[in-house]
Amino acid sequence: MDLTRAIHERARDDGCIGFGVCDAAPFPDVRESLEERAASGTSGGVRLTYTDPAVATDVSQSFPWARRLAVAARAYLPAAGSPGAAAPGTGRVARFATEDHYEELRLTLGAIAEMLRDAGHRAGVLVDDNRLVDRAAAVRAGVAWWGKSTMALVPGAGPWVLLGAVATDADLEPSAPMKRDCGTCVACLPACPTGALVAPGVLDARLCISHWLQAPGVIPREMRPAIGDRIYGCDDCLDACPPGWPLLQTASRAGGRHDLVALLSLDDGSLVERFRHFYVPRRHARYLRRNVVVALGNSGGRDAFEVLAGYCGHPDWLLRAHAVWALAALDAGDGAAVLAEAATGERRPEVIEELRAAGVRGIHDG
Repeated sequence: MDLTRAIHERARDDGCIGFGVCDAAPFPDVRESLEERAASGTSGGVRLTYTDPAVATDVSQSFPWARRLAVAARAYLPAAGSPGAAAPGTGRVARFATEDHYEELRLTLGAIAEMLRDAGHRAGVLVDDNRLVDRAAAVRAGVAWWGKSTMALVPGAGPWVLLGAVATDADLEPSAPMKRDCGTCVACLPACPTGALVAPGVLDARLCISHWLQAPGVIPREMRPAIGDRIYGCDDCLDACPPGWPLLQTASRAGGRHDLVALLSLDDGSLVERFRHFYVPRRHARYLRRNVVVALGNSGGRDAFEVLAGYCGHPDWLLRAHAVWALAALDAGDGAAVLAEAATGERRPEVIEELRAAGVRGIHDG
């Protein structure tokens, strides 16, 4: 059987919703865009493919022998389910991260790489890998089109897909480009709760909830109310995308909602292990706790006051700072008294700033 056809069939049989082949030539326009966004600051300090645009947009930097990219798309709905309506004391994870949905895609592309090697060719797998802007490869391979949300949209699934590729020296037959785009639809732009989609196809990561929930340091105060009950990721622009609606309607199983107080009761090792597939700076539990504390301040719940009051005295200044904001946001119980007590002896300037913003008076810089 023709090798190109054989790997197409393997991807289809494994459940991939899209598959195609493209030339492994560089993506100069994508490199230019990455470099421009990094220079302008709209990348928000995101690393990922911004770490080295020259590598991310030229697969020959990693695989000098590559002639083709075999690109696959796998839908993570309906398996990921939906978080359902907000409930006090609970938080949600974006559907792509309810579990490691990349695993099945890795297995498929690993099997395709083995098929290519068995046929005498070289092959390397690129899944969730900063060495390739996978959206650009998917568009070139006819698997997807660029959406105005900056996502790659796939027929039959819209944005609800994960992408990956196999670089190979096999002279596979390239797929036809996709003749499709978003037309006049701009549904994703007003759907963004923070206005991060500043123009069609342009995302300002400095305004993006998903970015801040993965970033180190302090989440800007003005972003915290918009985070709502989210603890990782944001699906709002995806929810609004009409090509994804048919598949979204199949995601009726409950998934991605968590008891926030229960998460904060876990030790650091257990918390990191619980979400081991998340992008967490330096694999440090403090950033997961920070996100949960903010979500708890927004969602409340029976035990929220007591837990947040305790976190106002946490040894980690980053958690104290966010807990001060969250407790003030609850506006319940003896919050003012707890914050006044927390101000006693506080020396960390970031926490002092939060206490002042919460209305605590009489604080002197340490």
